[in-house]
Amino acid sequence: MTDTVTEITILADSNIASLDEFFTATMLGQATEQTVNIIKVAGRDINAQLLAELQPTILLIRSVTSVNEALLADNESVEFVGSATIGTDHVDQDYLAVRNITFANAAGCSKHSVAQYVLTAILTLRPQYWQPSTTLSMTSSMPPLTLGIIGLGNIGSTLAQYATALGWQVLGYDPLLHPSDTNNASFEQVLSQSDVVSLHVPLTDKKSTDKKAADGQSFQSSNGSDYPTRHLINAEALAMMSPHTMLINSARGPVVNASDLEADIERNERQVVLDVFEHEPDISEGLLAKLAIATPHIAGYTVEGKLRGTQIIYDALCEKLAVAPAQSMQNLLPLNMFLWSELKAHPDRLIKFYDIMQDNASLRSQAVDGQVNGADFDQLRRDYHLRREWQF
Repeated sequence: MTDTVTEITILADSNIASLDEFFTATMLGQATEQTVNIIKVAGRDINAQLLAELQPTILLIRSVTSVNEALLADNESVEFVGSATIGTDHVDQDYLAVRNITFANAAGCSKHSVAQYVLTAILTLRPQYWQPSTTLSMTSSMPPLTLGIIGLGNIGSTLAQYATALGWQVLGYDPLLHPSDTNNASFEQVLSQSDVVSLHVPLTDKKSTDKKAADGQSFQSSNGSDYPTRHLINAEALAMMSPHTMLINSARGPVVNASDLEADIERNERQVVLDVFEHEPDISEGLLAKLAIATPHIAGYTVEGKLRGTQIIYDALCEKLAVAPAQSMQNLLPLNMFLWSELKAHPDRLIKFYDIMQDNASLRSQAVDGQVNGADFDQLRRDYHLRREWQF
């Protein structure tokens, strides 16, 4: 940031936690003659016109705001973009690099929150799989659940640790990582041999060299991959799965082809849990009616997960400003009595730790005239009562 700036203007998604506690002049180490002005708006209302009008220095977003050339074409002021999310598919990082705009995202911020969401979904629908290696082995011949995990980054690897703690078998697939005890199966094996398949991949497309850098040279989009995940789960993939295999998507909606999924559920009566949707924020009531559990993109919505997301982009901004962070999320966390050890010992208390069916009912209640409209979907997310992470 230039030394001549006397006011830092921050344009922020109002759904980012504790903005006023982190992004003040004091917390950003600014001199007494400098001020920090935070303008909060709904994430979907952050558009090119607003960026051109306000000319903010800092842009803080979540996943509903796409940051690219179209958004910043008439803006000359932004020097830092922070996304309080794990995912980055909504940000054109190559374009930001060409503009010399610093970018930071909150990698890993909600890994425990999402993993706990997945466990809750599985154990709500199939409670017989609580600790099968101990409790159930003495009373039945049921083998432990086999959990297939596609994508073994922050969330997928964390989920694998929980599964192992419950005595489950893990089949993992991530073509971008070296083979390991967890990354131990092919895509086909995960689909065909698992009792539950959980998706934890970013949304990527095939590599493309169509874009042009500022110097006229071609460069590959940061969202391109040799292993594209858009429609990774389609009719062909679903056909590899047993009808009894549960599918959970808490990653990105377009990873699953919605029309293929509807046809599969119609044919196989598969149990499917969706927290994200291909055509989000508009959700078809026809799809909703076929799902075992549906929630409004809140898998990562815990007090800890949201605060951690803010902390990470705050720390990155402090580094950009060359100041030491002065705020910590530990100062803002209320007492947490939700202990993982207690839940494992008393599985019947799951509903007290997280009542996922209440979130399911809340989303379904918004369906009007055949669909949940985008405004109502976003309102559910804005008004969501944040859960607590289970502590170790």
